[in-house]
Order: sequence, then structure tokens, then C-alpha cells
Amino acid sequence: MANFNKVILAGNLTRDPELRYTPKGTAIAQFGLAVNRYWTDEQGQKKEEVTFVDIEAWTRLAETAGKYLSKGSPVLIEGRLRQDTWEDKETKQKRSRIKVVAETMQFLSSPRNVEFQGGEGDSGGNPQARRQAPRSGPAPQQQPPPADDSGGEEKPKDDIPF
Repeated sequence: MANFNKVILAGNLTRDPELRYTPKGTAIAQFGLAVNRYWTDEQGQKKEEVTFVDIEAWTRLAETAGKYLSKGSPVLIEGRLRQDTWEDKETKQKRSRIKVVAETMQFLSSPRNVEFQGGEGDSGGNPQARRQAPRSGPAPQQQPPPADDSGGEEKPKDDIPF
């Protein structure tokens, strides 16, 4: 039987990442992500639903999240679902929680798309962070518009950028 466990989420951090280290020195970052869904109901009313998701990042990805992300940061996370189970110390009942273990992360507020990869158990032999060049080349320089001497009449543009 085939198995597939992949999650892609885009949202904003609900709190600053909490960066910790295991006794062996492996970095772990935990943070929350708020993902909004908008729709219009049958009566034409606009509705919004917010889902809060716990995210866990490991190794270099965790360090990057701890360094560059903060509450409110927009980010895209690709990862997998993992269920944690434990016994409540007070009630002795079994408890569980599902979280997303991040495998790649893209900052959405950066002028360039920056993607970081890492994951649980990475040995560090290969670079775990990579920078993706923008697909359309470097960002064009902003220049002031040319002086308009046409008296309000628009001139047709011959240069189509695509």
C-alpha cells in the first residue's frame, strides 16, 4: 500500500520561534502558524476561518527560523505531519497532538524568494540551506517616470515586458 505524507502551508507566525538544542547540540525550533481561509457563504456574506498549526523545525532550518522569523512573519512551510502521544501526568490519560515537521521554508516577505531546507536527523554533510535565485532575474531598479509632455494624452507602449 502506498503512503504519502506532505503538507504545504502559507501563513503568519503566531509567536516568535522558540529555539532549543538537544544534549548532542541539534537545534530544534518550535513556533505557531496561523493559516487563513476566506469564502462567501450562501447569503453572500464574506467569512473567514483561521487554523492554528504547530510547526517544528530541526538543525539548520531551526537555526534559520530562530534567526530570521518573528511573530507576524509570513512564511511558506513544506513538511510532513507527525503525531506526538504521551500520558498526562495528572489525569494519567493518553494525550496526542498533530504537528508539522518542516522540511523546507520560504520567506514570503523577502524581496527574493529564499528557500531553506533541513530536517530531522540531518547529518550536516550536505548544505542544508540554499538560496534560490529569482526566476525572472534581479529586481529591476526603480527609476522616476519620464516627464510627460503629451498634455495628458497616453502614448502607446511598444515595449511589452513579456
